[in-house]
Amino acid sequence: MSDQLVLTRGSSLSLRWFNIAAAAAVVVLACAAYALAPHNRKLMLATLRFGGDLVLKGWEFLAWAAAAYALGLVAYYLIEERPKRSKSLRFFAVILVFLRSPAAAFKNRLSREDRVAVLTTLLKAFFGPFMVMALVQHVLGAIDNGLAIVASVEQQPGWLELFNRHGYWFAMKVILFADVLVFTVGYLVESPRLNNEIRSVDPTLLGWTAALLCYPPFNQLTGAILGSSVTDFPKFEDPMTHVALNVLLLALMAFYASASVALGLKASNLTHRGIISRGPYAWIRHPAYTAKNMAWWIGSIPFVEVAFKQSLAAGVTAMATVAGWTLLYVLRAITEEDHLRGVDDEYANYAARVRYRFIPGVV
Repeated sequence: MSDQLVLTRGSSLSLRWFNIAAAAAVVVLACAAYALAPHNRKLMLATLRFGGDLVLKGWEFLAWAAAAYALGLVAYYLIEERPKRSKSLRFFAVILVFLRSPAAAFKNRLSREDRVAVLTTLLKAFFGPFMVMALVQHVLGAIDNGLAIVASVEQQPGWLELFNRHGYWFAMKVILFADVLVFTVGYLVESPRLNNEIRSVDPTLLGWTAALLCYPPFNQLTGAILGSSVTDFPKFEDPMTHVALNVLLLALMAFYASASVALGLKASNLTHRGIISRGPYAWIRHPAYTAKNMAWWIGSIPFVEVAFKQSLAAGVTAMATVAGWTLLYVLRAITEEDHLRGVDDEYANYAARVRYRFIPGVV
């Protein structure tokens, strides 16, 4: 439907500037929505210390990051060899058509290109600011704990104390930084030259619901329904058990991050950008979900143990809470596969080669 708009028929230079304006508008609106969301208020007002005299509030960092990204988009669209209507421009064109004639817009279905453009824009607008802010938190967390480890060496603390206070968190932040960095770039960078164009976005309500229930603010609703019995750093009485299980948890999270690294520039939720079969994806089809959920089960052990000491019913309820989160990720895997199979034969061919979803030789 957006093909009918006059603004898409201008010269190459005009099209470039329309693309720039549309992209900039999406960046501004997405960052404004993120900054003004009540659940992000604490982070937006938090003080981020980058070393030296460089101190920014959360909202200030987001604004600077958005400005830098927008400048990058300006450069990209100005030097693009064969400019075409960007997904952001198509998004606003569709919005304009709906505003002009809602009845006609609902009657005439969106073209495939317009549908992908709208869903891609919404996807990037939601995940882009979230990933950028998560990334900076993991970077600063890794730096703070790394410096604390160096400073603690002079005090000669016990190895267990050092592990508990800073060692574990340094490792976790580095792992999460690697994971989030890949997805941040995946959401913000899309180009034919990089072979990571978004071919399709899951158009189903079930697929979007399953994915969004795992991210803030929607995961608050999930937690209210399923409960939350997982801690990021579980504590165990026996020192060797404590260290062994937490090192295993870190190893699982590292495996989880390796799945993200394997996706590379094609990393993003709900999308088809080509099938990856390297790294962990050569063994199972959903390595990240398997690793994350196994890590969560380890993180739930203290809570489940205490619950069983209270009563059998409390213990079963605690286990059901963790199982509920696991089932949500099973649902995500199923909806993702349904989407990918519906686009082309690429995923079906991959699934024929890699038979198991979660555990090799089992399921």
